[in-house]
Amino acid sequence: MRRWRGSWAGAVLAGCGALLLAGCGIRATEVPTDFGPAPSRVACVTSAQDVEARAAGRGVQVQVFLVCGSQLVAVDRTVELADEPTGDDRVRVAQALLDALQQPTSEPERQAGFTTDLRVQAVVSGPREGDPKTALRLSTPPERLSPFALAQVVCTFAQSAAANGKDTVILGGRGSEPLREYECTDALRARPGTVPVPTETVGD
Repeated sequence: MRRWRGSWAGAVLAGCGALLLAGCGIRATEVPTDFGPAPSRVACVTSAQDVEARAAGRGVQVQVFLVCGSQLVAVDRTVELADEPTGDDRVRVAQALLDALQQPTSEPERQAGFTTDLRVQAVVSGPREGDPKTALRLSTPPERLSPFALAQVVCTFAQSAAANGKDTVILGGRGSEPLREYECTDALRARPGTVPVPTETVGD
């Protein structure tokens, strides 16, 4: 049976500035873009009360990327890391972030225009023999995700302690498909449904 410990989670993520939030309060975001007219200019706003409600309880505050106004917008979440010896703390972080992306948005978030396109219950595992040490493998191959869902996963992972600190993340499935390095760019965050996720095949 899984046990969760907020204190252990804090130790794992201590010093990971890309994961930790600067604080709570009213979040208002209009993502400016130089990549052509956006389909929508929704001002994505959640109240301080909703932020506090989502942060209630045990866990560590992080940021994940949701879809709002056809763009990717960072929102606050509280995650709990499994107290299980997987051998790779990055896998724990990545799984917690993926779980957060799969959670339904709250009613205030939905009213503000937020949604998530990640519909599958994916599981994260670490690198196999011969993989780069920063690689993450998903039970659902990345190429099978929708463009919005893939962009959400890439940007959430790339800007967290689960990645290599270069705004990129190496992902693959559990089959024979090659690993790919995905990049979270300003253009992708602004137009995830239109701009393809920048990617490069890793190895042969």
